[in-house]
Amino acid sequence: MSRTAGTGVASCTVAVVGAGAVGLLLACLLAQRGIPVLVFERRSERARRARAFGIHPPGLAALESAGVGPAVRQAAAFIRLGVASSGGRELGTVSFGSRPILSLPQDRTEAILQERLEQLAPGALRRGVEVTGLRDDGDRVQLLAGDGAAQPLCTAVFAVGADGVRSTVRGFLGAEWLRRWGSGEYAMADTRLPHDPGEVAVLRLERDGIVESFPLPGGVRRWAVRLPARPESLAAAEFASIVEQRTAVRLDLGLLSAPSVFSARQHLARPFARGRVALAGDAAHEISPIGGQGMNLGWLDALNLDKAIAEALAGPEHGAEPFARYAAQRAAAAARATRRAAFNMAMGAPLSRAGLLARNALAHALAVPGVRGALASAFTMRGL
Repeated sequence: MSRTAGTGVASCTVAVVGAGAVGLLLACLLAQRGIPVLVFERRSERARRARAFGIHPPGLAALESAGVGPAVRQAAAFIRLGVASSGGRELGTVSFGSRPILSLPQDRTEAILQERLEQLAPGALRRGVEVTGLRDDGDRVQLLAGDGAAQPLCTAVFAVGADGVRSTVRGFLGAEWLRRWGSGEYAMADTRLPHDPGEVAVLRLERDGIVESFPLPGGVRRWAVRLPARPESLAAAEFASIVEQRTAVRLDLGLLSAPSVFSARQHLARPFARGRVALAGDAAHEISPIGGQGMNLGWLDALNLDKAIAEALAGPEHGAEPFARYAAQRAAAAARATRRAAFNMAMGAPLSRAGLLARNALAHALAVPGVRGALASAFTMRGL
């Protein structure tokens, strides 16, 4: 990294906008190659909310590539078995065998990645800096900062927008934000149970909507419930009442965290890249968190982008469309992920009695030997 003489404008090979889980992983991968990278993040401090938490085997492989696999495994809880039930009756189980899903709140994963980036490229992360403009000049990319007459912030060979669902880079790129099938309203909260099932994810497919629970590190369990509509707020007692009415499980209000309500929506950007600028993670695709694909899909974006950038830098004058293959491959992968997530949401939606019987029959069929292995592969995100 350097500064253009007399201007105070930073210069690097790759400028990443957004220091979430995807932007940090990409920066670590590039820094390992010795490629000068800068990461600009408008937030002055790392987000502390425990949002996404499921780390699937392909996502863990991407983290391993950045040298943080051991730290992530040490900090995470493991999910080795999935159990589906309805009305107190078990419908089937899915074992993840030697490829368990890891459970680690996103803020803790980001802390591990941030520490790794600081080891690889001290000072590469610039917090409290908001990128307010971007211009692809053909041979370089200009990043701007400041309101009104924005001033040059950085020049780079390539730029990547990893700045989330409300991506400003996507707007600079002129990409469309296309709605895809699948939506739902949910609430989640964390607690402890006196008799926790351990390394088991439990999916209760009830008539009024699914109730899910997953292990988190430290003996904590996350609960998520499907709601018929999004309320303005939801008290802990109301959340616990929903869980008890649907499952007969009584949660201790003294141990239950404040519930958070969220909407699951799905969108794809078109295109994923243009010229020297590419999108990754939630900036490129909004995937329902139900099924835990979004963060992992973003890490696979980062892995592919790292390779694409290395290849482009090795080519003659970096190519006219250095991210064309990346954009096509990752758009196809994201489209598959949205279909899978839409299926997951449909399986957990409120249903009539007849619909519930049909869904439970399908869930039971998916858990029979042979199909069970394919289902385990699907839920551990092979092929994305």
